Amino acid sequence: MTQRPAVLIMQRHLAPLTGFLESTYDVYRFWEHPPVEAERDIQALVVAGEFPLDTALIERLPSLRLIACFTSGYDGIDVGWCRARGLPVTHAPAVNHEDVADHAIGLILASRRRLVEGDRTLRSGGWTPEARLITPSLKGARVGIVGMGLIGQAVAVRAEALRMSVQWWGPRPKDVQWPRAESLMALARSSDILVVACKADEDNRGLIDAEVMAALGSSGLLVNVARGSLVDEDALIAALKAGTLGAAALDVYEDEPTDPARWADVPNTVLTPHTGGATTESVQGMLMLLMQNLAALFADQPLVTPVPD
Repeated sequence: MTQRPAVLIMQRHLAPLTGFLESTYDVYRFWEHPPVEAERDIQALVVAGEFPLDTALIERLPSLRLIACFTSGYDGIDVGWCRARGLPVTHAPAVNHEDVADHAIGLILASRRRLVEGDRTLRSGGWTPEARLITPSLKGARVGIVGMGLIGQAVAVRAEALRMSVQWWGPRPKDVQWPRAESLMALARSSDILVVACKADEDNRGLIDAEVMAALGSSGLLVNVARGSLVDEDALIAALKAGTLGAAALDVYEDEPTDPARWADVPNTVLTPHTGGATTESVQGMLMLLMQNLAALFADQPLVTPVPD
């Protein structure tokens, strides 16, 4: 074993974490093909929780003691598989939900008030008195929220402040002030805007399918700030092209980074590159929890934010 604990960062976009970790740990980066001899030393993996975990890799790391998700979500991690091997998983809960909710409202505003289109019209010289954009007000718009966790509740508070009415649906009742629809389909039928804010797992892959989109309708807006796997993306593109769904505003995609060519001729879309929770403050909060969990592991102390049972 090395004198300092060794950790392995799995995804390239987490490379900036190296500078914070290397003062305390021996840091390896998966995309740089760490030497075979390092396999015996690595005690923690640092991962982005939305990416599938390579279980074959784990089985090659005999000293591994922790899967540390930098993110709040951990849908790419088979937690049950890890637990069966005595391998705990940590994450960064309650750090970026307010920022994600802000982003969801921004997507609603951008789509409903056609902000991106207005910007492009002005820059191209298309602004004339005759070509003024007329858009619907947010006042009275009916927002349906799929999932009423921290993000869903934060979206609901903001939507009400903007004079929209709120209802929601999830598989289990919750003690919240907003009414729960009897089903996802009922929620879609009675909403002008459907915001996807629930957790993702294998059981709800493709939850927002063609039938839900048809229920939302030709003037409806679908907003996704959760996970791309929750939406049947092929059905979404087909519905937008056919006009059976009015518009979509997305921050997450089935494959990331998404292929820009896939969206080149898809109308009525506002697209952002999975930046909903990527604020300076939320990244600092995630980093703090990562460092605390690693420190607890190597001090043989209880983990700070283990994934709940």
